[in-house]
Amino acid sequence: MVRTRFAPSPTGYMHIGNLRTALYEFLIAKHNDGKFILRIEDTDKGRYVEGSVDVIYNTLRIAGLNHDEGPDIGGNYGPYIQSERKSNYMEYAKQLINQKKAYYCFCTKERLESLSKNISDEEVVTYDRHCLNLSAEEIENNLKNNVPFIIRQFIPEGETTFNDLVFGEITVNNSELDDQVLIKSDGLPTYNFANVVDDHLMEISHVIRGSEYLSSTPKYNLLYGAFGWDVPIYMHLPLLLNENGHKLSKRLGDASFEDLLSEGFLPDAIINYIALLGWSPSDNREFFTLDELIAAFDGGGISKSPSIFDKQKLVWMNGEYIKKLSPEKFYEMALPYLKVIKDEGISLKKLSEMVKTRVNFVKEIPDLISFINTLPEYQTDLYIHKKMKTTPENSLASLRALLGLIKNIDGFSEENLHAQISALISEMGVKNAIVLWPLRTALSGQPTSPCGGIELLSLLGKEESIKRLEKGIQLLEI
Repeated sequence: MVRTRFAPSPTGYMHIGNLRTALYEFLIAKHNDGKFILRIEDTDKGRYVEGSVDVIYNTLRIAGLNHDEGPDIGGNYGPYIQSERKSNYMEYAKQLINQKKAYYCFCTKERLESLSKNISDEEVVTYDRHCLNLSAEEIENNLKNNVPFIIRQFIPEGETTFNDLVFGEITVNNSELDDQVLIKSDGLPTYNFANVVDDHLMEISHVIRGSEYLSSTPKYNLLYGAFGWDVPIYMHLPLLLNENGHKLSKRLGDASFEDLLSEGFLPDAIINYIALLGWSPSDNREFFTLDELIAAFDGGGISKSPSIFDKQKLVWMNGEYIKKLSPEKFYEMALPYLKVIKDEGISLKKLSEMVKTRVNFVKEIPDLISFINTLPEYQTDLYIHKKMKTTPENSLASLRALLGLIKNIDGFSEENLHAQISALISEMGVKNAIVLWPLRTALSGQPTSPCGGIELLSLLGKEESIKRLEKGIQLLEI
């Protein structure tokens, strides 16, 4: 059975790269009728943030990535919290020591710091295996005297080769690998060691993670080999970069999933968009439901190159998702923003239908409809539209003709208004835009509006419409 796992650290922040990893793991599992597992990797106590497990759980729930095994928000964590499995890791580390594939290291922090080298402006510590050949007596003595220790992996000579579904076959000379720490001085495992042990015990078949972990994979495979365990199938994902070409980072102000939700992005739009960051579906589709992603995502079509998180593209996609909402669902979401309208005679449902295709976020609605409460001050250059060939002069003529018509119309339904104004346009012998553009401008006082002039007439009503037409005429006559 295909079993994938999402194994975040509880640092209080779920950036888009983390969420994309979780999404791909979920899709691979569900595409193959497998299991998607959540595991909390909290062994780095210095980075732990209170309440962040709930952030992880709620993010997955809102995104629709429901896990089959793992902790839930009610605190039923089971065997999936690494800090609660401390004895497991020590037991396995000691097994490696007995096999001469790991060893105790009693070096002080000061000695380790003295081994650091500056490589590409970065301080790097390469361990010199000072403790590798300590005698059994020295080791026993140190342990008896409670000398602080860590446990290191012994990297043998030779090469390590592995296959990756994205990057293909990779071979690394073991001389490039450091004897990494498996157990820290506090008795907790490092991220790398706990990963391997837990992935084996949880029977993880596919390990999906960012390409930054490619360099660590040979060490993982040496551990699998040392224990005699099966190596999982690897899929390393391309980096996600922001628009400045930097890796997504909270420090750089890049948005988390929670940030995007608070900005008004719809969860389905976010999931659809990040699915396409690094993955190209075979039919080049852009829009997918989660079920459609499950059906389409088989692990192929993933790029090796970094992907750019283009927020403007996400804004566009969010607007497309809003357009796809049912009128009822959109009205439910829009109602708090529609309530800025003071005139109780205005139909909020009708207004909702008008603005639905004009917004990328429901929070944009108040600015879009504020002209309904009060006609804003505007300049006559709004009447000039080169493409539609409107000018202040022909706009003035159109508004005068419209005012005379509107004052004498009895039925103010949209259908009647459309018929009467169409007849007026024919009588004047002009194109539709010569009349309809100035009508919309006079009624809204804005360069754009949620609907055309005839719809605005019906929405505002006869009395208010006449006032606004008279205002437009007054401005153009000056």
